[in-house]
Amino acid sequence: MAADEAKARGNAAFSAGRFEEAAGHFGDAIALAPDNHVLFSNRSAAYASLGRYKEALADADRTVALRPDWAKGYSRLGAARLGLGDAAGAVEAYEKGLALEPSNAALKDGLAQARSALPRRPASGADAIGNIFQSPDLWSKIAADPSTRAYLDQPDFMQMLRDLQRNPGNLNNYLSDPRMLQVFSLMLNVKVQNQNNGASEPKSPAPAPFKSSPPPPQQQQKQPEAKPREPEPEPVEMTDEEKERKERKAAAQKEKEAGNAAYKKKDFETAIQHYTKAMELDDEDISYLTNRAAVYLEMGQYDDCIKDCDTAVERGRELRADFKMVSRALTRKGTALAKLAKSSKDYDVAIETFQKALTEHRNPDTLKRLNDAERAKKELEQQEYYDPKLADEEREKGNEFFKQQKYPEAIKHYTEALRRNPKDPKVYSNRAACYTKLGAMPEGLKDAEKCIELDPTFSKGYTRKGAIQFFMKEYDKAMETYQEGLKHDPSNQELLDGVKRCIQQINKANRGELTPEELKERQGKAMQDPEIQNILTDPVMRQVLIDFQENPKAAQEHLKNPGVKQKIQKLVSAGIVQMK
Repeated sequence: MAADEAKARGNAAFSAGRFEEAAGHFGDAIALAPDNHVLFSNRSAAYASLGRYKEALADADRTVALRPDWAKGYSRLGAARLGLGDAAGAVEAYEKGLALEPSNAALKDGLAQARSALPRRPASGADAIGNIFQSPDLWSKIAADPSTRAYLDQPDFMQMLRDLQRNPGNLNNYLSDPRMLQVFSLMLNVKVQNQNNGASEPKSPAPAPFKSSPPPPQQQQKQPEAKPREPEPEPVEMTDEEKERKERKAAAQKEKEAGNAAYKKKDFETAIQHYTKAMELDDEDISYLTNRAAVYLEMGQYDDCIKDCDTAVERGRELRADFKMVSRALTRKGTALAKLAKSSKDYDVAIETFQKALTEHRNPDTLKRLNDAERAKKELEQQEYYDPKLADEEREKGNEFFKQQKYPEAIKHYTEALRRNPKDPKVYSNRAACYTKLGAMPEGLKDAEKCIELDPTFSKGYTRKGAIQFFMKEYDKAMETYQEGLKHDPSNQELLDGVKRCIQQINKANRGELTPEELKERQGKAMQDPEIQNILTDPVMRQVLIDFQENPKAAQEHLKNPGVKQKIQKLVSAGIVQMK
C-alpha cells in the first residue's frame, strides 16, 4: 500500500523528467516491496535516463531474475547493456524478449539499434546469405510458424542462431541440421525440403561419378531422417483436491485484491471482511493476516493488530514463509505497541520488537520506526524525570560546592539539576563557571552558548562566554560577545569591563607592546578563524590592504565603506593588521 504510493510518486516524477527523484521514490517502494519486478524495472529506466547504466543493469538483472517470462524486463536489460557499450549482450537480451513477445515494437527497435552498434564487415558469399538471420523479424517469424516454434525452446538450436547472427559466414556449418534448413527456407519464403519429404533441394551441377570404383557403402546409405518436432507437453493432470486447492488460492487472491481496493478507499470494515474471507480460503499465505493487521492499525484497534501480527509470525515460522513477510508482521506489531505506549518503559517492548524485525530483514522503514521509538522513549524519560523543585535543590548543592572550590562536585550537582530541569539557563551559566575554573574551556563555552540560547536577555551568559573567549586569547570574539550582551543590558559593569580589557589587549599589538612570540600566537589563532580566512582571500579586501600600505589617500576612502571598515576592524582586533 505504501509501496504503491511511492511507485505513483516515482511515475509522476519520471513523467516530469525528474529522473533522480523518480529513482529515489522507486527505491523507497522497493524497500517496502522487494519482490516486485515492476519496481526494479522502473528504477532501471530512471537510472538509464540519468546515464547511470551500471545501476540500470543491476536493476534489469534483478527484474529478469524475479520475472524471467516478462518481455519488458529484457528490454530494460538490453538498454542497460547497450548503454555500457555491450552491443552483443544487448542483442542477446532483445532476442530473448522477442522470443517471449514477438510483436513487441520496443524490443524490435532496441534490437535494430543494438545490431547497428555491432562491429561491421563487408558481407560476401555465405555472409550475404547469412545476413537474413539478422533480420528484426527473425524471432517473430520463427515463433509464429507452428513448424518452427518449438525450436525456440531448444538450447542447441538457439546457440546456432546466435552464432549465425554474429558470424553469418558460418551458415554452411549448420545447413546439415534439418531445423536450420527449415528456418532458412522460412526466412527465404521458399519451400526447401530434404529427400525424406519426397522433394529435393535445389540442385547444382553434380560432378560425374568415378566409374572405376563404386561409392563406399556409407555413401549409399540414406541421409538420416530429420528429427520430428517434439510434441508440446500436455497439461499436467491434477487431482480433484489439487484443483480445489488451486481454486481456493485464486479466490483468496481476489478477496485480497478487493481488500486492498477497499483499504485505499479507507473503507476499513469492508477491507477487514475481504481479508478475513481470504484467510478462510487460504491459510498458507500470511499476507492476509499482515494486511488485516494494517487495517486494524489504521483504525486504532492496536490490540487486534498485535494479535494478528503474533499469529502471522507464528504461522510464518510453521510455513517457513519469506523472512521479509515475518519482518513486516513484527514491524506492524512494534508500531502498534509504540502507539499504546504511555510511559518510557512501555517503549521497551516496542523497541525490542523492531529489533527482532530487523534481524529478519533490515528494512529502512523498520529502522526509521526503531529510531523514532528510541527518541520518543528518551523524551518521555526526560519528561518523567522533570522536577523543577528538585532541580533547584541540586543547583543550591552545586553552589555550595562551588563556594568551597570543589568544582567537580559542583558540576555533578549542576548536571543533575539540568536533568531535572533542562530549561534553566542559570544552571548552564554556573556549570560554565566550573568548567572555566577547571580549564575545560570548550565545555564551558558550550554551556555558556546554551545559556544564551535559552535566555538571550540573561547577561551572565554573555559574561561567561566572553570570559572564556578572553582566556582563549580570542579577544576580537570576546569583544563581540560583550558588545552583544550590552545590547540587552547597556549598564552592566561586568560587560563594560570586559570590553575595556579586550580593547587593551587589541591595542597592545598596535602599540607594538607584544613580544614576537605573543604576536605570532595571536595571529596563528586568528588565521584559524574561517571569517578571517574569508576576509584575507577576498580580492577586494586584498586590494584594500595593498592601498593601506601604498596609497593612504585611497585607504581613507575605503574606510568610508561600513562593510570594509568592519572587516578592517576585525583584522585589527585579531592582530593581523596594525594601525599606527
